[in-house]
Amino acid sequence: MTAAKPWLLPDGVEEILPEEARKLECLRRQLLDLYESWGYQLVITPLIEFLDSLLVGSSHDLDLHTFKITDQLSGRMMGIRADITPQVARIDAHCLDHAGPVRLCYADSVLHTRPRGLLTSRVPIRVGAELYGHAGVECDIELVCLMHATLAAAEIGDIQIVLGHVGLFRSLLTAAKLEQAVEQTLFDAVQRKAYGEIDSVLEESVNDKSLGEMLRRLSRLSGGEDTLVEAIEVFDQAPAAVNSELQELVAIVEGVKKRLPEIVLNFDLCELRGYEYHTGIVFAAYTPEYGRAVAKGGRYDHIGEVFGRARPASGFDSDLKTLAKLSTKKYQGRSCILAPNDVSDELLKLVTKLRADGSIVINNLRPEALTDEDRQELSCDRQIVSRDGKWLVEDFD
Repeated sequence: MTAAKPWLLPDGVEEILPEEARKLECLRRQLLDLYESWGYQLVITPLIEFLDSLLVGSSHDLDLHTFKITDQLSGRMMGIRADITPQVARIDAHCLDHAGPVRLCYADSVLHTRPRGLLTSRVPIRVGAELYGHAGVECDIELVCLMHATLAAAEIGDIQIVLGHVGLFRSLLTAAKLEQAVEQTLFDAVQRKAYGEIDSVLEESVNDKSLGEMLRRLSRLSGGEDTLVEAIEVFDQAPAAVNSELQELVAIVEGVKKRLPEIVLNFDLCELRGYEYHTGIVFAAYTPEYGRAVAKGGRYDHIGEVFGRARPASGFDSDLKTLAKLSTKKYQGRSCILAPNDVSDELLKLVTKLRADGSIVINNLRPEALTDEDRQELSCDRQIVSRDGKWLVEDFD
């Protein structure tokens, strides 16, 4: 049996080398500064905690993606976070306990038992923003606009933002009064957009033909801005709850376009991502350069209920690693100053001042003179030299 090479990493786990790490860190700081400028406060959540609170409000899919271990102190099951949203919900509900809206943001690593998709990382860095305590559409409008600002700041081109509303499907199912097994079968078919299966289930199981036709049309309602116009016509005679949710979506669209007049929105009204915990609008951003959503979010009003307060909530997040790879923005590294390995008081004072002023100063630990290749590796374009008893910063010859 061949011994494993000690430098190999598990599938889906990668190390980040200096150039990429610098780009990631610059982008992380830029996005957190952006969120702060909108009033979102940074929180840092624990990497590991008890499983029953870590999976609050989450889907079965998230449960499967969470690493589980036994706490050697309490004997209870613990999990390594695969998502940060439940933790932030706990902070809002249990730790802050504010009456009004609370805006929180984060940028930290999570861990998945398996990759979410082809060539995706099992250790993504989630960066996102969440708003708690406001039930109106203003909350959702703000977060869609902030997600757009996030992608603009990362300079990711050709972004398509897609909106949906899980309440439309849920309200139609409630009105149709289907058996649970039939609901699950229909749900699975809609997720796969298996139109033949959808039509078969509706024909066999929905007695109210009007509702059956609405569910059938809903499964096909995806596309550009004309989709929303078509939906208003399709659901003209729908139950009141459906029309209320549709008008909510219309108000969000109007609010977003008022703030971002040039934005082009798309719709997928049978998008059921996060159906177990999303309670209203869902939204995501796509680019042709990437086969999955580069950012996604939505409303999830009941997530804080187990922590004592079921506050209205909406938010979005993205993988910082994916944003950095897709970003066309150039993050130039700073040049460095090479200093001789000397301990004279005047030199030490100069080096200290240069570093305090923001310069990078590297001590030359080699006794021999550096070659051009050596200086290139260190990114040094200047050096400290002694001239007439004084230490000066000069360009390399």
